[in-house]
Amino acid sequence: MSAGYGARVALAECGDFGGTCVNVGCIPKKLFSYAAHFREDFEIARAYGWSFDAAPAFEWQTLLQNKDREIARLNGIYERLLVNAGVTIHKSRATLRGPHEVEVDGKVISARHILVATGSWPVIPPIPGREHAVTSNEAFHLPKLPPRVIVVGGGYIALEFASIFHGLGIETTLSYRGKRLLRGFDAELGTRIAEEMIAKGLRLHFGGEPQAILKRADGCLEIVYGDGTRQDADLVMFATGRRANTANLGLEAAGVELAPDGAVRVDRYSKSNVDSIHAIGDVTNRINLTPVATAEAMWLARTLFRNDPTPIDHEHVATAVFCNPNIATVGLSEEQARERHGELDLYKASFRGLKLTLTEEKERTFMKLVVDRASQRVVGAHMIGPDAGEIIQGIAIAVKLGATKQQFDATIGIHPTAAEEFVTMREKAK
Repeated sequence: MSAGYGARVALAECGDFGGTCVNVGCIPKKLFSYAAHFREDFEIARAYGWSFDAAPAFEWQTLLQNKDREIARLNGIYERLLVNAGVTIHKSRATLRGPHEVEVDGKVISARHILVATGSWPVIPPIPGREHAVTSNEAFHLPKLPPRVIVVGGGYIALEFASIFHGLGIETTLSYRGKRLLRGFDAELGTRIAEEMIAKGLRLHFGGEPQAILKRADGCLEIVYGDGTRQDADLVMFATGRRANTANLGLEAAGVELAPDGAVRVDRYSKSNVDSIHAIGDVTNRINLTPVATAEAMWLARTLFRNDPTPIDHEHVATAVFCNPNIATVGLSEEQARERHGELDLYKASFRGLKLTLTEEKERTFMKLVVDRASQRVVGAHMIGPDAGEIIQGIAIAVKLGATKQQFDATIGIHPTAAEEFVTMREKAK
């Protein structure tokens, strides 16, 4: 974007192009999620008249090889985009030498503006035996699938990988130190998704934070929890947080102020306390989502090189959790809305999807609208169910534009779809 506005741009990257999302995040995660859903889809297909001469078999290496081929294709696309835009690429690690200087490949390069977009890295807590655990980074490259897995955490990554492992036929436990999943989301989503995951056969262990991991001679891992219980597993994956990649970058020497968690402190124009140094994406620990980082980049390019100062806009950012079933949300949770607006009107729907009515599957789709009573604006929309992200993306436009509940009601639904429930909910929830 900056090169397109006429700036001379150099980029230093010591890894594969595309960052976390392309290599060890959104893209491979979604591909794994698709793979994990097929097991249920095969069972549903039987109710629709399909039969199989033999039980479907899964080959982990085939998925890994096809995933790696797709990631390599995307890496190439990103590199070509940079080259075609005229960006000078340094395939090496860079460090700051001052407000206007960066050292890369043993040379010091000067620039009017420096942008830090180094992302974040998963963290394993400092417990005995932590070296026996893995993170999402390693989970994308496991040489073989283990029979038993414990996933530790209660956020996006933990729920997604727990669903992936379980969907691929692995005995899976999701262990979370709290009492409700998805802290920061609408509380009802956390409660309901736990019920759905348990109903599918995934084990949840609340209030159990690993205190140590012991490795036996046979390779089996024994997890010692803080609540006094113990559990055996063949793989332990931590998804308990990420830390900004700011260590040993020379930021402190350049005078850049960091937050206690290591993130770069920035203002609403993504500028650090040093005028010439900016930062975007996960390294700032604001809203750690790929489309948000992309938007921050575009806003910054306009600000610096198009004479169009554009502040960040983090209001009404839609997001999805690709667990099974999917979760998606936009706007305020019920709890946030009560704090900001006071009196609310709530609308909810819970039902078995039409696709499941010929089967014994009990999964329920859940939808919720949070409405500011005074203005009747829809300030939050939340969903658990198939393709929740695809549905909420459209709803997000309406929420971003400030649509009222009456305007939702005046919209004619598409029948029969799950999405039509968002425009047919008439009764207020008690």
